[in-house]
Amino acid sequence: MAAFYGASELVTHRFVGPQTLLPLLGGLALIVVLVVNQYRSRRPLLTIRTMLTSTIPVAGIVVALSAAAASVSATVLTADELAPHYTPLHLGLLYLPELGGALLTAVALGFVLNKRQIHYLPLVGMAFLAAGIAVFGSQTPPTEARTLIGSGLTGIGLGAAVAPALFVAGFSLAAASLQRVFAIVELFRAVAAFMIAPVFVHFAATVGGNPRAGTGIALWIGFGVAVAGALAAVGLYVLGRARPQAPDLERFMDGEGAAWYSPPLLARVRRHTQRQTLAEEAA
Repeated sequence: MAAFYGASELVTHRFVGPQTLLPLLGGLALIVVLVVNQYRSRRPLLTIRTMLTSTIPVAGIVVALSAAAASVSATVLTADELAPHYTPLHLGLLYLPELGGALLTAVALGFVLNKRQIHYLPLVGMAFLAAGIAVFGSQTPPTEARTLIGSGLTGIGLGAAVAPALFVAGFSLAAASLQRVFAIVELFRAVAAFMIAPVFVHFAATVGGNPRAGTGIALWIGFGVAVAGALAAVGLYVLGRARPQAPDLERFMDGEGAAWYSPPLLARVRRHTQRQTLAEEAA
C-alpha cells in the first residue's frame, strides 16, 4: 500500500518529496523484508528459498516482471496522450485488441501446456510485446490504426509472457507449492506493473522538454525493459545449464515431484568457480 500510494502521488507531486519518495521506498523496503523473512524462515508461507535458488523459476519471474512493467506503462502512457482527443468509450475500443490478443494466447497456452514449447512461449510473448511498444513509440500520440495494432501486439505479448512464465516457474517445484509460487510472482508482478507505470508517467511529463517528447522517451525505455527481460531470461537458462523440457504432468499432479528438473541458479558459473578453486588448491 505504501509503495502504490507513493507512486500514485507522482501524478501531482515531484519525485523527491515526503509524499512520493518516502512511502515509495518504504513500501519497497517492506517487500524486501518480507522476501528475506520468508527466505530465512524455517516454516515459510512462501517458497522463496526454493524459487530464488533455482534457474527456471528465476527466469520465469524475470519475464513476468519485465512484461508487466513494460506493457502497463505503455498502455498508460499512450492512453494518457489519446484521452483528450477521444471519448472514454472510443478510447476503450481502441484498446479492445489487447483483450483479443490475450484470449488468443490463452488458447495457445492450452496447446503447449504439456509440451517443451511452453518454455519458448514467454520469449515469443516478449517479442510481440516489444513490437507493440515499438508501434506505440513510432509516433506520439499514435494514430487510431497504430493504437489498434499496438494494443493487439501488446495483448498477445502480455498474454504469452506472464501466464506461461507463471507455469514455467510453478512446474519447477512440487505441485503443493503451485499456489505459493503464483502468490509471490503475482505480488512481484503487481508491484512491477502498477508502481512503475506512474513513475514512467511522471518521467514522461518532466523530461524531453514537452509531454509528447517525454512520452516517446518513456516508451522506448519500456521497449528496452521488454528486450532486456527476454535476454536476461535466456542468459539465466544458459548460465544455469537449463534446457527446455516437456513437463511430466502426471508425476507433477501425483505429488511425486516437480514436472521437470531445474538446475541450481548460475550452475555453469558455480561449477567453473569450483573447478578453479580445486585447481588452485591442488597447485
